[in-house]
Amino acid sequence: MSIAKTYTAQLIGLKTEMITVEVDISNGLHAFSIVGLGDRAIEEAKDRVAAAIKNSGYISPKQKNQKVVVSLAPADMRKEGPSFDLAIALTYLKAVGEISFDHSNKIFLGELSLEGNVRKIYGVLPILCQLETYDITEAFVPIENAHEASLARNITIFAVSSLREIIAHLDRTMPMRPINRSFSNNMPMPRKNNVEISTIRGNETGKRGLEIAAAGAHNLIMYGPPGTGKTMLAQSLSSILPPLTYEQSVEVTGIHSAARALSGGLILYPPFRSPHHTASYPAIVGGGNFPKPGEITLAHRGVLFMDEFPEFDRSVIEALRQPLEDRVITISRAKGSVTFPAQCILLASMNPCPCGKGRENGCNCPHTVLEAYKRKVSGPIMDRLDMWVNVNRIDYEKLADKTSSGERSEIILERVLRAREIQSARFSRHKIDKSFNGEMSAGDIEKIVVMSDSARSLLVSSSKKMELSGRTFHKIIKVAQTIADLAQKKSIDEPDILEALRYRRKTEGG
Repeated sequence: MSIAKTYTAQLIGLKTEMITVEVDISNGLHAFSIVGLGDRAIEEAKDRVAAAIKNSGYISPKQKNQKVVVSLAPADMRKEGPSFDLAIALTYLKAVGEISFDHSNKIFLGELSLEGNVRKIYGVLPILCQLETYDITEAFVPIENAHEASLARNITIFAVSSLREIIAHLDRTMPMRPINRSFSNNMPMPRKNNVEISTIRGNETGKRGLEIAAAGAHNLIMYGPPGTGKTMLAQSLSSILPPLTYEQSVEVTGIHSAARALSGGLILYPPFRSPHHTASYPAIVGGGNFPKPGEITLAHRGVLFMDEFPEFDRSVIEALRQPLEDRVITISRAKGSVTFPAQCILLASMNPCPCGKGRENGCNCPHTVLEAYKRKVSGPIMDRLDMWVNVNRIDYEKLADKTSSGERSEIILERVLRAREIQSARFSRHKIDKSFNGEMSAGDIEKIVVMSDSARSLLVSSSKKMELSGRTFHKIIKVAQTIADLAQKKSIDEPDILEALRYRRKTEGG
């Protein structure tokens, strides 16, 4: 009879892969098969598509004595999900001559219900944002994905509610209008875990540590007895982080869409992810037969808060080594490897011992128990944490004093913004593709950091005394640079080095 084709797409990790849908119709006993390494959802698509075509007013493939072969190319790429339904149905109708249209610049995405309605799918935004390289100018997506899809630029988007509607458009009997580009801006995602930092009484050292971490994107761990405010301090970090730029918002929104974690429109603020300490390895770093982003990628451009840090599985903690240094996470499986972005601030908290008291507060934990607790977080991971902040108990008088309040979040945010502007200008001046001090390499430090002779002498002598590793030596410089930027100074001085040294572990080195 005839052959027809259309285009659709799927995500492999966060990369768009174009899929060509081909349908061949031939005479013979009825058969409807889909080839091309599809999963169970694709195998079941033939029943959904047949019912949707019938209930949209056309003759179902199952009502004809035809052999229908649907090919999803390339044939050696595994495919998953129901997002190919719409393309398969249109390609079949084109093959049997019910409709006719030019498929060369169009892409079709959507699941079909038995009634012929087009249902929501996941990962629409990252797919659309990468279509320019494939010369696709028109995309048809489910109407429930319209908010998300409207963020993609340089492509015409049509939001489809049913198979009948898109057929009427392609036949030009009832053309649809492209979606409004400002559509999604009416439903921004709110800022989450936004605790006003001035409502936290005491803990000035913790607040200062959070300010430095926010300004320079430094990884930070808070340690102290239970009930001293570590979790509340962590949640207040969101209130002193600047909003995302438009490009960053689109990137973050696309990641959450691909991970099926998007519950609204554009994400305007840095994400704050707080997984439970029982979370599995794939949940934190990502994984699966078709690798999906984990919590560390969902925290991209934001914060990953790991409360009760030593209670996480050791394999999970050790998996953080690469992303803490490289700001990406690579997941390797037998079927291939995928790299996800992981440019986030790791914010962790832990107790001084299993009972939580600490030796100075009457802890009676046996020495063996204490050593086992410490070994849950390995030396290499400790070495990758830029700052260690001790959160002590607060005087009850200060807690009861209603007049006691610190700086408001917006005042601290202004300083953070100024410090980030200074960093951005410095990196741009030296043509370094970095955004924050916390991302600097040893080579970057050598090239751009300006330090007084007295500060350098103090750093060297302190490092010898504390027996610091080379990595820690450079981390102190990076933290000191952020402290200097917050004070709007042109070089690192002794007070900056001294404050940076305060944020190292008391048991560092010897």
